[in-house]
Order: sequence, then C-alpha cells, then structure tokens
Amino acid sequence: MATPIRILAAAGSLRHQSFNRALLRVAIDGAEQGVEVTSFERLAELPFYDGDIEAAGDPPSVRALREAVTAADAILLVTPEYNDGTSAALKNAIDWVSRPPARALAGKIVAVMGASVTPGGARGAIESVKRSLRRAGAEPIDAEVGIPGVHHHFDEDLNLTDEGVRAEVIGLVAALVEQVRMKAEERLAA
Repeated sequence: MATPIRILAAAGSLRHQSFNRALLRVAIDGAEQGVEVTSFERLAELPFYDGDIEAAGDPPSVRALREAVTAADAILLVTPEYNDGTSAALKNAIDWVSRPPARALAGKIVAVMGASVTPGGARGAIESVKRSLRRAGAEPIDAEVGIPGVHHHFDEDLNLTDEGVRAEVIGLVAALVEQVRMKAEERLAA
C-alpha cells in the first residue's frame, strides 16, 4: 500500500462554531482515499510571535506546530476575513513557522480557502495569506476557494447544505494533492 499523502490543515478562526471551521470539516471528510487531512487545533495556544520568546526556546505549542508542518506533505489553510485581511491567529502561526533557521514552511505546497458573510468571499484574506506564504518561501497553489455569503450555505448546526460549495472544497483538496504528486514526480525524475 502506498504511503498516504499527509495534509496539515488549520482554520484561522478560533471560534469553535465558525463557518471556516465547518468548511475545514468538509475538506477533511471529503478527502480521497490515501489522503489524510489532519487539523491543527492549537492556534489559540501560540503566543504572539516575539523574538525574546523565540530566543528563550520555543513554547510547546510552537514546537508542535513546527513539527506538524515539517511532517506534512502539504498545508491547507482556511481563513476568515477581518477588515480585508486574515485573522491574527493565522498570521501569527505563519510568522512562527516561517522563522529561520527551521523555516518549516519553505518549499511547502499550500492551498488557501476562506469564507465570509460579505459578498467578497474572503478574497482579501486569502490574498493576504498567500502573500505571507510566498514571503515565507511556501508555494501557494493558484487554485483557491472563496465563499461569499457563507451563512446561506449552512444550516443552523453548521452542516453544509450547498453541494456546489462542497464540490469546490473537495476540488481544492484534489488540486493540492495533484500538486504534491507532481512535485514528488519531479523529485524522482531529477
């Protein structure tokens, strides 16, 4: 049996009952066989990035995030949109795992999706995440999912009711997996 493709996922919303966390569950549940999508649930434990904290030694939550990123074949980030940007929690996580010398994000293939109750569909947040990822040396894929008016696509229990949105999310994960496979083939051919 082939080794599964490991995708580390994180939702930038700390609120347990968020639409973005619900989208992440759709991605986890819809992953194809042979693909493991695991959610990192400790963003709230990360201290704000501070060079003094870093110099004293990484806190356990930071070590856990760096180890999870390093072990993953790819990353899936789900961002809420706050004032046309991503959440402080998600940006902070990116800051921690982009730091030298480890630079855990460098070379990682990353997909980004997000949702907003606004008509913009978290496009500003998605682009801000991709900008930070590129600066960190990660490789964000071109495909992305931005869901506008997200509250119309879920029931009161945060179950997705829109099959079109489900297809978009599953398609994004498939595109991420395809990029991982292509990169692996390139490494073998080199």
